[in-house]
Amino acid sequence: MKVGFIGTGLMGLPMAQRLLDAQIEVIAYNRTPAKLEPLNIAGCAIAEQPYQAIADSDCIILMLTNAAAITSVLLSDIAKQHLSGKTVIQMSTIAPSESQEIAKEVVAAGGDYLEAPVLGSIPEAQAGKLIVMVGGSQAQFDKWQDLLKNFGSEPLLIGAVGSASAIKLALNQLIASLSTAFGLSLGFVQRQGADVELFMQILRQSALYAPTFDKKLQRMLDGDYANPNFPTKHLLKDADLFISEAKTAELNVSSIEGVKKILEIATNSGFGDSDYSSLFSAIAKQQSIDY
Repeated sequence: MKVGFIGTGLMGLPMAQRLLDAQIEVIAYNRTPAKLEPLNIAGCAIAEQPYQAIADSDCIILMLTNAAAITSVLLSDIAKQHLSGKTVIQMSTIAPSESQEIAKEVVAAGGDYLEAPVLGSIPEAQAGKLIVMVGGSQAQFDKWQDLLKNFGSEPLLIGAVGSASAIKLALNQLIASLSTAFGLSLGFVQRQGADVELFMQILRQSALYAPTFDKKLQRMLDGDYANPNFPTKHLLKDADLFISEAKTAELNVSSIEGVKKILEIATNSGFGDSDYSSLFSAIAKQQSIDY
């Protein structure tokens, strides 16, 4: 089996490396060739164009920014000519409706499609400890779960295409909302002159605590958002996707719309490529930092 890996950014790079470490043959593509250098050094084949990765593989894994990027590399006229008989595993965070539309296009071109978005960041990707959520049939899951186990030991079959994307967006909504709520409480404690460590001590002992609070605490206190595991602009994109899909489902999205505004302020202040804990800069009105 040969895997075409398209998209070797912050998450894609360590995921592709996991396949190479498992002695799986990989041909990789990234629109920024420099990002492929670590894989090239590790012996990975490199495609100069995305259709080459599709043509020269049995299975194509996508780890791209959004549905527009997926469409441009997977569903161009030349790329679709090579999809017949190939399986596409879409692992990016996109809307359920977007995943379903891409699935239709792939199937119409003679290919097979399943989605497998992941929860976790760079450390989990490097360690193979991502939570892998699969949207597809039982037969597809059975066929590809051994490959997916390279990213997380227990892939979960969620349901049909779209269902895994829905759960992934729901989880990312929690990332955005929990982090914003924590940042607001932290900023309030600071402005009131109360002891932050005592606040954290009480919080850790309560049912209100989430581990992500401690993961982001020091970054927020220091105003240091460099070397992101998950950039602010990507969380903003996911919040926007969630709002769109939730509105279609006739849900009240007032709370996440407020969070989106915070993420927009942070992004517009120069923190788009920084860690999403930079949303605290919008809450505490910190100045943008040139890294």
